[in-house]
Amino acid sequence: MRVSKEDLHQLIQTKIERAGLTEEHADIVADVLAFADARGIHSHGAVRVEYYSERIAKGGITNRPDFRFEQTGPTSGIFHGDNGSGHVAAKRAMDEAIRIAGKNGVAVVGVKNMSHSGALAYFVEQAASCDFVALSVCQSDPMVVPFGGAEDYFGTNPIAFAAPTDDGRMLTFDMATTVQAWGKVLHARSRGESIPPTWAVDADGAPTTDPAKVNALLPIAGPKGYGLMMMVDVLSGILLGLPFGKHVSSMYADLSKGRDLGQLHIVINPAFFTDIEAFKANMSEVLDEVTAVAPAPGVDRVYYPGERGQLREKAYAEQGIEIVDDIYEYLISDAIHFDNYDGKNKFAE
Repeated sequence: MRVSKEDLHQLIQTKIERAGLTEEHADIVADVLAFADARGIHSHGAVRVEYYSERIAKGGITNRPDFRFEQTGPTSGIFHGDNGSGHVAAKRAMDEAIRIAGKNGVAVVGVKNMSHSGALAYFVEQAASCDFVALSVCQSDPMVVPFGGAEDYFGTNPIAFAAPTDDGRMLTFDMATTVQAWGKVLHARSRGESIPPTWAVDADGAPTTDPAKVNALLPIAGPKGYGLMMMVDVLSGILLGLPFGKHVSSMYADLSKGRDLGQLHIVINPAFFTDIEAFKANMSEVLDEVTAVAPAPGVDRVYYPGERGQLREKAYAEQGIEIVDDIYEYLISDAIHFDNYDGKNKFAE
């Protein structure tokens, strides 16, 4: 099924509002999820709506949270999320980081006690659209084996980065510190598709191509990914005085409880380090030069990070966003949720 981004936004917002969020918060959640689907990041788009709706309806996401920003220094602060919508908390915290960086050049803002916030690319692009450079990291529940280990300990612990240019393009990347995010496995499962054998292992620790048999994910580039996921856990968990590693709350075990997750935004104002126009011009130049690099055999051309998603968004604007039929039927139904997630394990089983 194909729908416009605007229609998808409205369907998601309506469902999230019916689950219990305010119109304002539901609108932000829908904006983040529709952004993800429009970029082809379907693992963080409409596929998540039923889960969020069930958690909201059961009290695990605070409907009317007592959000509070605490500025702890000239360039630092904590956004207290009260286990409200992670999408809203992350966006509001980025607003504060942008404000501080605009005045003082750099901002480091932690988001404390939040729920799942979706695609991090949305938030770093929020800063890049203001001509700032941004890095965002967040923790997630354990489902990854540390390099050399046989049991999971860390989450997929993603990292996102964005920077502006002088011609409207953005350098953007949003990556899990695993070979692939669990959401991608979930998306493959929803479509009945197999996965590459490099993504995950089964209960015996052997590579698997069956998303239904995944027992743990693998860190990207072995020990390098392992180090990155630990770094993310320190910055978004231990640094904020929150649970870390294997102590991070389960996404599905009890949907009536808040998750108390953490996220960290780092925003840099290039104008405090160099001429802003020269910075953006150089960003455009590097993107031009990278995409002009001769492609390897069998490759059409080199793309800069984030370019494929931006091209996909343009194509979807003309053709509509492709949504799995079952998900679309849920979005247009009268049901808020179907009790599909509460009490499940780390893989929603």
